[in-house]
Amino acid sequence: MGTVSEYLGTIDGPDRAALELVYSIARETVPEAEEGTSYAMAALIYRGKGLLAAVQGKKFLSIYPYSGSVVASNLNLLDEFVTTSGSIHFSAANQLPEATVRRIVQARRVEIDAKAG
Repeated sequence: MGTVSEYLGTIDGPDRAALELVYSIARETVPEAEEGTSYAMAALIYRGKGLLAAVQGKKFLSIYPYSGSVVASNLNLLDEFVTTSGSIHFSAANQLPEATVRRIVQARRVEIDAKAG
């Protein structure tokens, strides 16, 4: 799929703006993150691990923090969104709040740091 920048170049309109916002918040939260690919998705990579991917599906946008425990530990912030064990679905019209994205990214960073020792 290529890097985040390449992937975002394939999307137009409100969906692109919504995904760009997610990536912008993630980059501010973890400035050391680099663009790459994880699980065949364009993603931000931190310490060699997938930090976050944000993608466009046919019916919704999704973020993948590459951790079911990160999703589960933030369910209290996600009442108005559909979640799976590893993803959070949203739309350009009903975006994730900035504070929620920031908290998810921070939680994933802590998880990666803890596993790295």
